[in-house]
Amino acid sequence: MNTQQSRDHWQNVYKTKGPEQVSWTQEIPQTSLRFMEELHIGPDASVIDVGGGDSKLADHLLKLGFENITVLDISEAAIQRAQQRLGKDADKVRWIVSDVCDFEPEGSYDVWHDRAAFHFLTEAAQLEKYRHIAREAVRGYMIMGTFSEDGPTKCSGLDIRQYNADTLRAALTADFEKIRCITEDHETPFGTTQNFLFCSFRKIPAA
Repeated sequence: MNTQQSRDHWQNVYKTKGPEQVSWTQEIPQTSLRFMEELHIGPDASVIDVGGGDSKLADHLLKLGFENITVLDISEAAIQRAQQRLGKDADKVRWIVSDVCDFEPEGSYDVWHDRAAFHFLTEAAQLEKYRHIAREAVRGYMIMGTFSEDGPTKCSGLDIRQYNADTLRAALTADFEKIRCITEDHETPFGTTQNFLFCSFRKIPAA
């Protein structure tokens, strides 16, 4: 699937389905917030939510006082939905409509957060682009959430890659060292469960 096909797919998803109709919806992204807390970063930290769409992570980070939040998503419709929900607070977030593999960061980030975007990258060229962008853009930490080996093999009609702690670490560049990983069940809005792997990584300073 090329970039335009991917964009069209996700635009259609967010234009035709509400939050209660998609599996990834979380009212409170507790695991992501817990991993953020463990990093002991301040509210001035630069955070990017990759594939954030209309996730409520930005909402909760704003409530915690974070002042430098970026949300990136390939779907303009998803971002518009989040902006409408946040109202005036949407002006406190930087919004970027882009495929992550085409993303050209203008700065660097203390925290790169990705829940359920990375596992859609099934081609070697996509993974290499992602690794290169992350290597250049991250100056602090990564928080990654993907389907585990006990999770689904498809999502939204698309193939995904399952990961365990070792394969996720291997999929990233040698510039990152693992801090910790957990697996957990996510309950979808329609009552099914999906097993996720969450890992945090630290950027290794250049020698």
